Amino acid sequence: MTLKIGWIGCGTHATQMLLPQFVRHDVQLAALCDIDGRRLAAAGRQFGVSTLTSDAEELIRTPGIDAVGMAVGPDQHLLFGKAALRRGLPVFMEKPPSGSAAGARELMSASEKAGKPLLLGFMKRYSAGNKVAANILRSGRFGDIYGLTGYYMTAPGYFAGNVDYTGFFLHHCVHYMDLVSFLVSPVSKLTARKVEKDRGKILFHVHFDFECGAIGTIAMGTAQSRGAPVERIEIMGDHQRLEVDNVIEVRWNRNPPFKVDDPAASLSDTTDSLTWKPNFTAAANEDPKGYYSLLADVLPALAGAETPAPSIRDGVVAMERLEALRRELSL
Repeated sequence: MTLKIGWIGCGTHATQMLLPQFVRHDVQLAALCDIDGRRLAAAGRQFGVSTLTSDAEELIRTPGIDAVGMAVGPDQHLLFGKAALRRGLPVFMEKPPSGSAAGARELMSASEKAGKPLLLGFMKRYSAGNKVAANILRSGRFGDIYGLTGYYMTAPGYFAGNVDYTGFFLHHCVHYMDLVSFLVSPVSKLTARKVEKDRGKILFHVHFDFECGAIGTIAMGTAQSRGAPVERIEIMGDHQRLEVDNVIEVRWNRNPPFKVDDPAASLSDTTDSLTWKPNFTAAANEDPKGYYSLLADVLPALAGAETPAPSIRDGVVAMERLEALRRELSL
């Protein structure tokens, strides 16, 4: 059965990143909502949708829709998410699920009361390199994880006007509050340190203790150009190391022997390093950022299937962790 989706929020992120990946699946965009009339009309033309409204409550009442999706602000996610769940509709929303952990818990309670799922856009779990790394870690071939290090940066102009960093935390940092546990294990302790050289320009290191016994550090901040790669993860094990650069390049360093003085030196598929990166010259509609793969789990879950799609329960954990981080940094 083709899932009929009512969608709230037709901004750049929705129309360029999310909705194009939605329509690659077996779904019908049945109705669209946005408070900006020109933006709404443009999205209607782009996706061939004729049922358009500027009223989110009206969209939620649209006859025949099976689920509601949205990419709006944190406060709207909370308000519209609860309204859709009260109507008995499953929900997909971009992160964050709310502006606070308390709001995320409200949504989780509403989801449980309605008996309907609320799924979240934690696409970093599905970004190509992270997905490869996660599958290696779960395969049993990597062994125990000792530690995780990495960075996830952005530029000060990206959050202009948010000099208290609220937008930076809610729209940027929240990803890694989810991702670190997806790759390693639940977090048992979080600490952080910061340096702020100028207004709106900050760098902080977040330190994690994991329940599995591993440790980790992620550097995040607003001091790098978005024109350069700003994301890297390294996972350390016993004589093994996984490196993910720019979400698309993976290196699995294992335990190769020295080869320079070995006349029989060759390459082993069991000990030598493996690398992967996608072929962007191919005429394929690949999505290395992970939205398409995320939705491959989200859409069946909206229809009632059990999938690994990130849920509001994951959102509560990420938001609680995010607020712990802000307390550590006094921000």
